[in-house]
Amino acid sequence: MSHEETLLFGLGAIAIIVLVHWITGKTGLPAAVLLTVVGIVYAFLPGDNFEIEPDLILTFILPPLLYNAALDSSLLDIRRNLRTVISLSVALVIATAFLVGLGLSLAVTGVTLAAGIAMGAAVAPPDPVAALAVGRKAGLPPRLITLIQGEGLLNDATALTILLVAQQVAIGKQEFTFANTAGKFVIMAAGGVVVGIAVAYFVRLLRGLRADPLSANAISLVTPMAAYLLAEHFHLSGVLAVVVAGLIIGHDTPRYATGASRLQTAAVWRLIDFLLEGTVFLLIGVQMKNVLEELKEYQTSTIVIAVSITLGVVLLLRPLWLGLTQLLPRSLHTRLGGDDEDEAEVEELPKGRRKEKSLGVRESVVMSWAGTRGVITLAAVYSLDSNFPNRGLLAFCAFAVVLVTLIGQGLTFAPLVKWLGLRANQTDKARLRNEARSAAVRAALNRIGDIQSEHHDHVEDEAMETMRKQLQVRLDRYRHRLDLLEQVDSTEVPPSPQYEAALMVRQAVIDAEREELLRWRDAGRLDDENLRVLNRELDHEELVLPKRGKSH
Repeated sequence: MSHEETLLFGLGAIAIIVLVHWITGKTGLPAAVLLTVVGIVYAFLPGDNFEIEPDLILTFILPPLLYNAALDSSLLDIRRNLRTVISLSVALVIATAFLVGLGLSLAVTGVTLAAGIAMGAAVAPPDPVAALAVGRKAGLPPRLITLIQGEGLLNDATALTILLVAQQVAIGKQEFTFANTAGKFVIMAAGGVVVGIAVAYFVRLLRGLRADPLSANAISLVTPMAAYLLAEHFHLSGVLAVVVAGLIIGHDTPRYATGASRLQTAAVWRLIDFLLEGTVFLLIGVQMKNVLEELKEYQTSTIVIAVSITLGVVLLLRPLWLGLTQLLPRSLHTRLGGDDEDEAEVEELPKGRRKEKSLGVRESVVMSWAGTRGVITLAAVYSLDSNFPNRGLLAFCAFAVVLVTLIGQGLTFAPLVKWLGLRANQTDKARLRNEARSAAVRAALNRIGDIQSEHHDHVEDEAMETMRKQLQVRLDRYRHRLDLLEQVDSTEVPPSPQYEAALMVRQAVIDAEREELLRWRDAGRLDDENLRVLNRELDHEELVLPKRGKSH
């Protein structure tokens, strides 16, 4: 493609992403599926096609997506569910890669074990973007969201490391021995973790610069690229470096970043995430024509056997793994969550000290169905050398896995969650938030009491008394809300007519203020610079208002 054609493709992609986002809001259909279908249609239109450049995906798209996902994740929750996350993102990925490799090497002529394992590594890591988007909208319990997030953050590093080692063995650059392969895997993974920690602590040292919103944005944008390139330079896991840096920085952000910096950085990352995710799913569909063209040299029976083995392992091993890991002896302490403590005792522990609880049947089913594959699978296959044995066949197998899981599981994930009745307890979430709000207000009232004990003039005393009254009104409102929540048996938050009325009135007041400011500007009484300043004040007031119907 020429530069002009690439620019036109980019502009068209943005237009399609925005349109699909609007359609998704109206219909509830998964955006990932719609964008993939649009990409497939585009692939068969006349003209040049847009080919995936693996280096482009792995260097410029994957790090920002993983970094933003890590920023939005909880380091404490992932650490609390670490056994589960490791089981899915490391052990299951290794098992999937090995079984796919073994199956292909035994059933498909010309496919070696190393080549098959490389293929297995490519299809092993789920891309949780589609599942998370649907899961959040469907109200999945927080623990399942954490598990899907944690698995998606770490499994790419496992898969890409296996892929690199298997590829070198397959093309004769490295001799396979278990000790050598395992040692290289451990070094790459551990080194990636070290680089991620180093980058995160370096960013912490820049907290003086991060007080300025623009500087904070610039630092945030370059951090994932810096972590990835630094790790890759030393032949370590760049993906793991990005994830670890994002988890630590996200954990530190409430402490080291200003409110203005957090607001602006979050807004920028939401836009980047929105565009990159949309582009990724479009690119998946766009590759269909190229993948089909590489199949001409293979017999239909060979293609069917290879695809059946790959899909069979991917679709069957995950639920089997989730089921069997529940049955391991408790004495091993390696099953997928769970411990010997009584559930009531666990609930009495502080949240940060609670251990994992085993997954129930419904939770295991949802986690099994959350294994959608995405662009990382295709990028991994296309990153194989051009002289890699049976590269075209392996690429088609990967594409088949992506389409079946993305479209098949993507379209049925929300109905499955609804049918199973797995929803977060909204009352508990609302109760926790109001308890935290009350605690924060009480801390503020105590701080005012400490300040008042010092010597002040009359003006300062009046200001503190005014603030005390405002805080007391907020505290009374939170206490009243908590009293209502304590009387509710349902998992849904009860409607609050008074709260909804207050939101409606406050929104109407903000709208009236905006209209008056515009009248002043149009009449020549207020210049645009001052209008923007005053509008920004109203924007921040409006930003903190929850959506109607969500009185949490």
